Amino acid sequence: MEHPGLTVEWIVRGRVQGVGFRAYTAQCAREMRVMGWVANRRDGSVVVVAEGPVDALRGFEALVKRGPALARVDSLTETAMAPAGYTRFEIRQTT
Repeated sequence: MEHPGLTVEWIVRGRVQGVGFRAYTAQCAREMRVMGWVANRRDGSVVVVAEGPVDALRGFEALVKRGPALARVDSLTETAMAPAGYTRFEIRQTT
């Protein structure tokens, strides 16, 4: 039986809005087979909720920290969450 992995929430701060960050994150998640969602926040940060095997999440985290070409990630804060059973990765409206 495969281990369900982890579910985490990342708050990403820096120049992460208006630079294609959500679309980049969604594409990376699909490539890494990570489920969950991404949304802008009213305070200018981005929230990413990601669920998957530990190795996939850590690889995804490295891509999120890098960001797309026009972005600048200053910090990423991680909070562990209870598994939610996401079946895809989506871009959500601003939270």
